[in-house]
Amino acid sequence: MTLLRFLVRYSPSMVIWTSAAALLSGACNTLLLVLITAAMSRHGNLGTALVVAFCALGLGRFITNALAQVTLAHFSQATTARLRLDLVSKILSVPLRQIEELGAPKLMVALTEDILEITQATLSIPIFAQNFAYLLGGAVYLAWLSMPVFLGMFAFGVVGAVTYRMLIRSGFGHLSAARDGQDRLFQHFRSLTEGIKELKLHRARREAYLKEDVAQAAAVCQRHNVAAELRFIIAQNWNQLLFLALIGLIIFALPRVASFSQQAMTGYIIMTVFLMGPLQGLLGSLSVFSRANVSLRKVEQLGLALSLHPTDNAVVSNGQFASKPFESLELVQVEHHYYREREDDNFILGPINLYLRPGELVFLVGGNGSGKSTLAKVITGLYPPAGGEIRLNGSLVGDHNRDDYRQCFSAVFSDYFLFDRIVGRGGSDADRRAREYLERLHLDHKVSINDGVFSTTQLSQGQRKRLALLSAYIEDRPFYLFDEWASDQDPLFKEVFYTQLLPELRSLNKAVLVITHDDRYFGCADRLIKLDYGKLTREHAEQPVAAGWGRASNPPGSSIGPQ
Repeated sequence: MTLLRFLVRYSPSMVIWTSAAALLSGACNTLLLVLITAAMSRHGNLGTALVVAFCALGLGRFITNALAQVTLAHFSQATTARLRLDLVSKILSVPLRQIEELGAPKLMVALTEDILEITQATLSIPIFAQNFAYLLGGAVYLAWLSMPVFLGMFAFGVVGAVTYRMLIRSGFGHLSAARDGQDRLFQHFRSLTEGIKELKLHRARREAYLKEDVAQAAAVCQRHNVAAELRFIIAQNWNQLLFLALIGLIIFALPRVASFSQQAMTGYIIMTVFLMGPLQGLLGSLSVFSRANVSLRKVEQLGLALSLHPTDNAVVSNGQFASKPFESLELVQVEHHYYREREDDNFILGPINLYLRPGELVFLVGGNGSGKSTLAKVITGLYPPAGGEIRLNGSLVGDHNRDDYRQCFSAVFSDYFLFDRIVGRGGSDADRRAREYLERLHLDHKVSINDGVFSTTQLSQGQRKRLALLSAYIEDRPFYLFDEWASDQDPLFKEVFYTQLLPELRSLNKAVLVITHDDRYFGCADRLIKLDYGKLTREHAEQPVAAGWGRASNPPGSSIGPQ
């Protein structure tokens, strides 16, 4: 069983302890039934020893049962936290491109629904183990009373187990199909949260989204879940019917085959009736475990899909780049590919030859779809190059040091995410610097900062963009990249951005790359480079820069397109 392998791998001591506690609880319960049967067969005074034994076994059953459940409660919550941390850690260590291909809905379902299904299953383990122990103890007692009767009942049990397996086998397929439907349902939920404005504005789109997208995806999940549960219910009731048939045989047929004492007959009937409850509980737990197995396989498959790709984060930073000041960044014949289903729709970025240095302001321009944002992700190390080399301070950037390389960059992408915490240098001084920028960006009347945490991020799009800019400034990295930062700013802040903030970064000897369409401010750049469908077509120096470009540099005004 997948779930059992997972539990043994995560906490073997917990499995041993819980199993031992459940077996002790089952033994106590079986002995209690033996005492009850013996007491019913006696007449008159039952004796002090019998009463003491009954109380001791009842207390033992209570203690072992409680200990098993408490242990599992702690374990299930710890497992939930550990699973989520492990999965998040894997996601963080996988290349960005693979994460984009997997898609947010699959990740969200794994982090929420799948983890909860596994947690519910771990909470059901004590009940399952106790019911199994009750059945085992009952079987031992029945075998002690009469081996032939036990063998007959065991044959009934084998028939019940085989037919139960046959009935629920197709239920597993329906559970898996329902889980696939959840991926699609979560994708529609994401459309709801991210596209609520468009849905509000367009009645026909809203109705189509509700009736055709959400309703159909929910119906698929419902249909497969109901089909699975129907098979579990039929199988469970079929086994109960077999048990009733067994009781009937014991009461009506067994006395005609052989003579048994009243105590033996009472024991058979009491034990058989008692075992119906544990059997029903055990079979009911299988439904929960089946769902958990499907979810666990999905999580493991996701983890396998993630681990197929090289880790994107260095396990231990060697400080190769952090220990030296930033001197140069060089792209040599760098390429990046997008392979789509249609061959004529493939996109190739490069080969790109580019040289960037500190104290320089470079504008990257080009039409939509020309590859500007892709080039930005390649430069910042988010996309590894498919060909060519990236060199920082002359050192080759590869898988072993790419995460160190990325620590040189602060960026505000066009699809940025705004965190409510700043992480920068200077400790408590970071708060003071942040407050200064809040004033300069006209945000101090809406946002305050304390211990590096913003009081709110619920702002307009333009204000959030300014807050993201502030966070990047506080990070104090040697290289800054801004992807269409000023596209949704008013003229005042565009002016401030291009004529004050960017020159200030340049004066601090930062390298700055700005993706922009604001041709009015092209004159602010030291260099302007243009990208046309994945190729650098020209470079223009609006302001001459000093010599010293290094061995692979291109002098201002020269072409740096593919060679």
